[in-house]
Amino acid sequence: MQSVFSLLDAILNFYQYIVIAAVVFSWLFAFNIINSGNQFVNMIWNFVNQLTEPVLVRIRRIIPSIGGIDLSPIVLLFAIMFIRSLLGEYRHSF
Repeated sequence: MQSVFSLLDAILNFYQYIVIAAVVFSWLFAFNIINSGNQFVNMIWNFVNQLTEPVLVRIRRIIPSIGGIDLSPIVLLFAIMFIRSLLGEYRHSF
């Protein structure tokens, strides 16, 4: 059972980095630091966006942006941290 908890924790840890990458990419695009016309950059953005956007859209339905600031990635990161903490507690109890 601990191996299942470890696998879930690793997946959530990886997804946490994907969410952070999505936020950083969106900032870089917004400030025209990276070129969205670059095929490699666009490929990475599409990959990251396809992994994060389905979850972020659901959060945005509940929590709209405040003053043009999208809080959904922050909420998602807190949720991931909470779930990872729960997994850690359950892993040690088994």
